[in-house]
Amino acid sequence: MIEIRNVSKRFGAFRALDDVSLDVDRGSLTAVLGPSGSGKSTLLRIVAGLEQPDSGEIRLAGEDATAIAPQKRGVGFVFQHYAAFKHMTVRDNVAFGLKVRKQPRAAITARVDELLQLVQLQGFGHRYPAQLSGGQRQRMALARALAPEPSVLLLDEPFGALDARVRTELRAWLRKLHDETHTTTVFVTHDQQEALEIADSVVVMNEGRVEQVAGPRELYDTPATEFVMTFVGEAVRFDGELVRPHELEVALDAAPGAREAQVERIVQLGFETRCELTLDDGSRVAVQMTRTHAAELELEPGQIVLVRRPGVGIGSELPNVVG
Repeated sequence: MIEIRNVSKRFGAFRALDDVSLDVDRGSLTAVLGPSGSGKSTLLRIVAGLEQPDSGEIRLAGEDATAIAPQKRGVGFVFQHYAAFKHMTVRDNVAFGLKVRKQPRAAITARVDELLQLVQLQGFGHRYPAQLSGGQRQRMALARALAPEPSVLLLDEPFGALDARVRTELRAWLRKLHDETHTTTVFVTHDQQEALEIADSVVVMNEGRVEQVAGPRELYDTPATEFVMTFVGEAVRFDGELVRPHELEVALDAAPGAREAQVERIVQLGFETRCELTLDDGSRVAVQMTRTHAAELELEPGQIVLVRRPGVGIGSELPNVVG
């Protein structure tokens, strides 16, 4: 378990972390999500021991680790741009931490074989990092971090430098890897889809503070603040409330609570259709609907339609989300 207690950190006049407290359950996969400058990477580096907090405490497995050197914390760390040893093979890169710890040769060989199988790089051990794809290099980085069997694995935007298709593949792979190893894992990301797709719990940060900690579904359905509402998933303002685009309904016939709007643009998003509208007061909203429903309405740019919010949605359930 990771316990973060009242941690603050400044870099000159910039307040990177402001009295942050957080618990990460043992064996969980936790995402730290937020925009650039929100403090998420600084928090991860403080847990790893690569930065020292100005105040506060880091506890690992019940022990105060605030002043413990990084190499003695039992923490594995993977950066976005992984600095592999270019002159070493994949096998030697993975084995490096074990050799430093003077593990027996037979134990090192067995552990490296196990990890190369785990990260699906069996048969690549003789290659050098330059001979691997970006996704393969990150899998090698994870194998190297896991080699000493750390109690905590920290990942700082591990897939940020990869293209969208490879990122998607590695998300599923990371989730599978975690389910096999059950290593307590914290990964930093600014990609909300990445966080919601694979994490057990998501920590949303903004301006050095924790806005909300919740599971992916709770975070999306019941955001605690307006920032969470607008950062996690799309939100539009309708009748003074922030709502999700799928909560709005476009109709051609009069309905209670409906407002006139003009269709500005229609965008096909796979199995969904996004309809961008200008309301009667000049404000703009977007509505998401199924392709079937959009086809039934036969919407066209310039058309006058009615838009409403049927039932009760997120915004009216959360007073602090209402503008």
